[in-house]
Amino acid sequence: MINRRRFLTLGSFAGLIPSLSFKPLNSFVHSKSAHTSITDSLAPGPIVISTWKQPKANAAAQAALDKGGSALDAVEAGVRIPEADPEDMSVGYGGRPDRDGHVTLDACIMDEKGNAGAVTFLEHIMHPISVARAVMEKTPHVMLSGEGALNFALSQGFKKENLLTKKAEKEWREWLKTAKYKPIANIERHDTIGMLAIDSKGNISGACTTSGLAYKMRGRVGDSPIIGAGLFVDNEIGGACATGLGELVMRTCGSFLVVELMRQGRTPQQACEEAALRIVKKQDYKDIQVGFLAVNKKGEFGAYSIQPGFNYTLTQNKKTQVTDAKSYLK
Repeated sequence: MINRRRFLTLGSFAGLIPSLSFKPLNSFVHSKSAHTSITDSLAPGPIVISTWKQPKANAAAQAALDKGGSALDAVEAGVRIPEADPEDMSVGYGGRPDRDGHVTLDACIMDEKGNAGAVTFLEHIMHPISVARAVMEKTPHVMLSGEGALNFALSQGFKKENLLTKKAEKEWREWLKTAKYKPIANIERHDTIGMLAIDSKGNISGACTTSGLAYKMRGRVGDSPIIGAGLFVDNEIGGACATGLGELVMRTCGSFLVVELMRQGRTPQQACEEAALRIVKKQDYKDIQVGFLAVNKKGEFGAYSIQPGFNYTLTQNKKTQVTDAKSYLK
């Protein structure tokens, strides 16, 4: 199985990036076949599903549900885990910096009522997803960016911190020797975490958070904080999130497209496949990766990517498994 980190690149530096390993949960299993359910009959909830191998994040989300929390509480709690993990070098603290050496973060969150909040180009804050939720709940806006997002976070009691770890800084300085800037699929091991949850009431919420492409141009923002691109939830239908090269997802409003296809009658799997094929038909996809993940109100789920190597984590009935998604290229 290709490690979740081996996904995109801005240069040929795979040797600089160590692979990650997670200690499995007691009920954690790995499935090689895509779209394999833990149970034969899917209940509407509770369910937690996230991009990549994220058993710890799913466990935190499930714990929130077990305490009577909403799907919104669950997705926030879940994605905060990689945000605070310095070994997760594509999300939050320890994330790889932009080409100028600054760690900048993007995140968004969406609830079952259609409310949404997002932050982009945010620096110095450990948990951008919680700032995004505060934007949603405490301002009349959907998105705050840059200095404005930082000032708002500080006004809400968030602590200003240095997010550039010694490990990430060392890799960045090594990258500066060549400063190659070309996406190549499944090399950089970069990604976001997108998470969807259904609570005991059958309500759906979603969250997405990332430190973005390593060594990106300063100010670059991808699809992750964009409602309708990196994440979209319609509580009547379902939810979807995206992963990979954000520019391609933004050009097709990828997550919104997946949900709308489900509205038209596609299963989550069919919707993810069709959304990926929209990109394949219109974009040069040979050296890049995009993946979609979706769940509907019935608790059915689907995942699909352009390149092999994308996987997802499902927690249902207190059991967690990672499954390799189907892909357009083999």
